[in-house]
Amino acid sequence: MSNLHSLLLLVVMGAVTGFIRFFPFIVFKNQTPLWVIYLGQVFPYSIMAILFIYSIKDIEFMSSQGLAALLACGAIFLVHKWRHSTILSILVGTAVYMILIQGVLA
Repeated sequence: MSNLHSLLLLVVMGAVTGFIRFFPFIVFKNQTPLWVIYLGQVFPYSIMAILFIYSIKDIEFMSSQGLAALLACGAIFLVHKWRHSTILSILVGTAVYMILIQGVLA
């Protein structure tokens, strides 16, 4: 791949990314429609539910990996209810899962 080809790829990717980012501001510059506001409120929860189901779909819950996954999910839920911090919840859940898989349930 030549340097010119790589440069053109970067320019096209940058232009498309910029267009995608600025397009809603151009289209909705006067007032944001109610359906866009509604989707902005509903989509994060829907996406998280889909990601959660996708991440546990292949787990055998009668194994040590399944038990560790269930306990980590419980830890995520409890920490998120306690602190309302997504990053902290993910970090604690990952730590609980890794500790259980690498040490306790190994």
